[in-house]
Amino acid sequence: MHFLKKWRSLIRSYEIGRVSTDDFFTFYQNLLPQCPTKFEIANAWNSIILDVPEYRLDFLKELSKSKKYQLILLSNTNDLHIEKVIANMTLKRFLIFKECFDAFYLSQEINLRKPHKNIYDFVLKKHNVSASNCFFVDDTLENIITAKKLGIHTWNIEPNTEDVINLFDTNKSILNPFKKLT
Repeated sequence: MHFLKKWRSLIRSYEIGRVSTDDFFTFYQNLLPQCPTKFEIANAWNSIILDVPEYRLDFLKELSKSKKYQLILLSNTNDLHIEKVIANMTLKRFLIFKECFDAFYLSQEINLRKPHKNIYDFVLKKHNVSASNCFFVDDTLENIITAKKLGIHTWNIEPNTEDVINLFDTNKSILNPFKKLT
């Protein structure tokens, strides 16, 4: 059990920028008897990173262009994951994706991570919004639970069966009040 705590602590510390990528690699190279290369570790670590299909990027661009909502990205991430996202999307598409958001918060850059309450408090305070005026989409239930406890409206999206482009169909009754006044 001691190993599991150390492993979880490393991952959490890496995601909030307290552990460097080199230290992350060293941990795994010391842990595993076959001494994998940095490339092998990065490939295994990044296996959860998927591409953003063009139709989803188009949806975000249109939503952003409408100016009906303040869009804020809040992601638990790290250098290796961001490198993989950019490699999957291309730098040009990643920059377009990033520009769709009014704010873009990566856990490694703000030294906070979901599901801890402090990351939500940070965003609410930074943008001077109340929790009851926010709608949060996430695919991890523990992140949703914390947001709900704070009074944030939520959608625990199931990536295998749901798509964010169906946001308004799936959440009609909740999203209507969140339109910006024009």
